[in-house]
Amino acid sequence: MMSEKNIPAPENIIWHAASVQEVMLALGSQEDGLSHQEGQKRLEEFGPNKLAKARKKGPLIRFLLQFHNVLIYVLLGAALVTALLQEWLDTAVIFGVTVVNALIGFIQEGKAEKSLESIQGMLAPKALALRDGQRQTVPAEELVPGDIILLKAGDKVPADVRLTEVFDLQIDEAALTGESVPVNKTVHPVEEEAGLGDRMSMAYSGTLVAYGQGRGVVASTAEQTEIGRISSLLSGVETLTTPLLKQIAVFGNWLTAAIITLAGLTFFFGFLIRDFAPGEMFLAAVGLAVAAIPEGLPAIMTITLAIGVQRMARRNAIIRRLPAVETLGSVSVICSDKTGTLSKNEMTVQTISTADVQFHVTGVGYEPRGGFQISDHTEVDPLKEDFALLNILRGALLCNDATVSKRGDEWKPEGSPTESALVVAALKAGLDQRRENELWPRRDTIPFSSENKFMATLHHDHQGRAYVYLKGAPERIWERCSAQLSQGLDQDFDQDSWHQKSQDIASQGQRLLGLAVKEVSGDKQDLEFEDIEDGFTFWTLFGIIDPPREEAIQAAAQLIGQCLSVDECYSAGIVVKMITGDHALTARAIAREIGIGNWEDVITGQDLEKMSQEELEDRVLHVDVFARTSPEHKLRLVQAIQAKQQIVAMTGDGVNDAPALKRADVGIAMGSNGTEAAKEASDMVLADDNFASISSAVEEGRTVYDNLKKAILFILPTNGGQALVVMASIFLGLGMIDASGHFTLPITPPQILWINMVTAVTLALALAFEPSESNVMRRPPRPPDEPILSGFLIWRV
Repeated sequence: MMSEKNIPAPENIIWHAASVQEVMLALGSQEDGLSHQEGQKRLEEFGPNKLAKARKKGPLIRFLLQFHNVLIYVLLGAALVTALLQEWLDTAVIFGVTVVNALIGFIQEGKAEKSLESIQGMLAPKALALRDGQRQTVPAEELVPGDIILLKAGDKVPADVRLTEVFDLQIDEAALTGESVPVNKTVHPVEEEAGLGDRMSMAYSGTLVAYGQGRGVVASTAEQTEIGRISSLLSGVETLTTPLLKQIAVFGNWLTAAIITLAGLTFFFGFLIRDFAPGEMFLAAVGLAVAAIPEGLPAIMTITLAIGVQRMARRNAIIRRLPAVETLGSVSVICSDKTGTLSKNEMTVQTISTADVQFHVTGVGYEPRGGFQISDHTEVDPLKEDFALLNILRGALLCNDATVSKRGDEWKPEGSPTESALVVAALKAGLDQRRENELWPRRDTIPFSSENKFMATLHHDHQGRAYVYLKGAPERIWERCSAQLSQGLDQDFDQDSWHQKSQDIASQGQRLLGLAVKEVSGDKQDLEFEDIEDGFTFWTLFGIIDPPREEAIQAAAQLIGQCLSVDECYSAGIVVKMITGDHALTARAIAREIGIGNWEDVITGQDLEKMSQEELEDRVLHVDVFARTSPEHKLRLVQAIQAKQQIVAMTGDGVNDAPALKRADVGIAMGSNGTEAAKEASDMVLADDNFASISSAVEEGRTVYDNLKKAILFILPTNGGQALVVMASIFLGLGMIDASGHFTLPITPPQILWINMVTAVTLALALAFEPSESNVMRRPPRPPDEPILSGFLIWRV
């Protein structure tokens, strides 16, 4: 058995760029795994393979923090003065009001942070490892660097693993990288600079094995894994104070200074000029402070925001944190993930290119609704007009392991998303998968592998003929072709022409698949590799893409200010940026289709790595598409945009989006396809995963702010009038002298609080239900430093 020795820290070697031999040597491991004793020793050294639990504020701390407000301090000071003067009723009422306001804030505060717990929920509970040369199922928490583990379809990867053997291994990394389709894995090292989505030699903790099998050595555990780094990022991200709360704080400071000044002036005037007793003037100053403070403001704010929450819920936008309602109205930049947000996350065949003609396939997603058009938009029916296209689609259907079926109201795929897209294209032509498989039964298969990059199937037609279909990476198919289908005949293969066609399709962000066929002996029952070395006729190139949502195109036009029609021409003045883990070409193509402003200029994650913070801040507002980004990149981009005095909304659905979602002024997660980590880090959840709902939410956010200003404009004169009554009673000697000779104010603090907390709030409540102004989406976002009350509004008050 191997010698027991200390192994290097994970940061001392770049696992994805090192060879298998170098990794095994560095980790002190071998093919039959660690011994039980060595595993225990390393477990003590490196600790369990689990993430640290999030620190939470207890309910008591959260409740006490509700008193951290300058206006509340003034009220508490007033309560203290009345207590010292033994005015117990006044003390009880004032203190009761402060507690009620604190309870309102405590109750309306969003759910406690659960994003870190959600990430922990993604981790695998157990793993199949080699210990003492034997396969053992062990708790994932007990895995240590150097353990050899085995992976198969359906498994969650339990740690960050350097792969040592792969058998057609494909891993779904969508939650971690945003990649739309499972990634083919290999054991070969990749470049040191490779982004997270390009590290084909690694399997990362929390991702899902979609197909095949593999073996690897554990390279990193716990906080050292990629998902652990995201968790650390998330725990270190501060949640920003909303613009409204900042403005209320500024307003509160200004109002407090004015109240203290007026109260002091009233006290000294009554004591020195009017010769009233000091205790009576203390009560008068308290009465003035109680009158001037808008105690009903927290209730009005909460009720107005809650009404906004209900309105947004009716438009499929679920608010998790109440202040986010108003913040949406001040958003100036929306940073959106691509997969599942701007796009459907449903791979779709968009182009079919033959030697003679290129077809555009209409319809998006897995629902087989759409058709086939040539360059002049003429519809083509393969069943009636183009038998060559029909045969191509039949071949794509036969050489395929995926199925697509209707379940309830939705079409659901089983198998590879790319193969599912081919099935849907065939269904659009009217082909029936079950019937075609009966007419052309499959006899044998050479399955797809990451090494070969193709799949081959052998079929008979019940009439003594047999055909081999070959589907896969175009360059691997071309090298086996001697002819191409043109004008219904086999003609000499023109690879230069196909190379140009492939470049044109790829430039549109589409993934490429080639399809070829050859006839073999009708007696053939088995398929060997020598049967697929040459002699094929190349039929077609398929261009496949995760297409943009139609509603996302319309919503982007609303937000940016483009005109899809007269009725849909808005000028909300919001910039939409795409930040995705997908490839630059794909990101550019989707951005162009959606109508994102500067779609031609794309910055990749590698470009970001080379930029200083100053360089990034200089460019970030001028570039609208960012590709191949990691969680750190997304967080850094949000921070850079915020540094330019912008209010940022971030949309996302994966764990990789969680840090940026939490840092953004408004984090927006997807409800149907979003991970729990993304939802818990967000302020708002889109129940229908529809980007268009953001436009509706922005409109509601602006309406809420408008109504809040109307309510404040209503209640402040009430406070001002009461304060003037108290001041006038002192300055003009309008107060009353009771039977014991004490000075009495015309209105007492309990009466003032009743007016402020009940009467004024009840009347102002009607303003919270006001509908949107007609120009609410035809004006730019308000500046983040705009005071809640302008000079004109203060003059009106």
